[in-house]
Amino acid sequence: MEVLTNFSLKKYNSFKIDAIAENFVSVKSLDELVEVLKLKKYPSKYILSGGSNILITKNIKGLVIHINIKGIHEESKKNNITEIVAFAGENWHSLVQWCLKRDLGGIENLSLIPGSVGAAPIQNIGAYGTELKDVILSCDAINKETGKIKTFDNKDCQFEYRNSIFKKNSNYIIISIKLRLTNKKHNLNLNYKGIQNKLDESNIKTPTIQDISSAVIKIRNEKLPDPDKTGNSGSFFKNPIVSIDKIEELKSNFNNVPFYSFDKNKYKIPAAWLIEKAGFKGKTFGDYGVHKDQALVLVNYKSAKGSDILNLSISIQKAVKLIFDIELEAEVSVI
Repeated sequence: MEVLTNFSLKKYNSFKIDAIAENFVSVKSLDELVEVLKLKKYPSKYILSGGSNILITKNIKGLVIHINIKGIHEESKKNNITEIVAFAGENWHSLVQWCLKRDLGGIENLSLIPGSVGAAPIQNIGAYGTELKDVILSCDAINKETGKIKTFDNKDCQFEYRNSIFKKNSNYIIISIKLRLTNKKHNLNLNYKGIQNKLDESNIKTPTIQDISSAVIKIRNEKLPDPDKTGNSGSFFKNPIVSIDKIEELKSNFNNVPFYSFDKNKYKIPAAWLIEKAGFKGKTFGDYGVHKDQALVLVNYKSAKGSDILNLSISIQKAVKLIFDIELEAEVSVI
């Protein structure tokens, strides 16, 4: 374990922003993490996981701790349920593939989501009708201040739409997660119309969890830019949740307003539709812009600064507020 100085974070964030960490260390075990947290030389410590849901707008002072603790194993197996534990440094999609190879179902709809296992509960990642909260049993996390490890069960995590206790309280660093998955009879989630369309295209009548994953991967590859090739963080904004009165107001002013039932008397409006109607879809501003196929995705085409992306996001928020009187909330954490 070596602390590096003036370290470029370009390869450690999916936006490919070339910011500098004053000090940087990658920890590969819980013991190393505990040791680093005790270092009084660095009073300011920032935790970095997969870097797929952050926008770095400045160089980072103090110590950046990259969580690189890896490992996946089955904890128990009973009847149709298998419980597995995955450590925070594992790549999320690699975990999905690990499960699919063992015919473990429950997270196939979350295929190809970028980022690490440790970051997944922070955002309560979700896609195509599934959220992490649907399958997670617990998280083990360490308190940055005390060094004590605490287990958070599903309820303790306070999961909400793209939110959790870990996003509200940054004192905790996720070490591992425990998932409850099916191993025989799988509950396939085909609620997202695009998945069924892909299955129909391939003439698949009785899909497996592997078929669902393949369909999701095809959809994502068609709609979203590969962060390994083009800097982005996936969806930059959350889909806003509004009342039925707001829906009726929008329908009186705009044609074909898309909306989906979210909760009792609450509805979700696609942020991508709002951004497109505001005229930003496909717009470029030199080295950065809004993706041509998915308006939710802000893109660093070459060497944009984090502040460029941030200013673009603010412009989009102001335009959507002016046109629709709806507040767009960023899903990405800004540093």
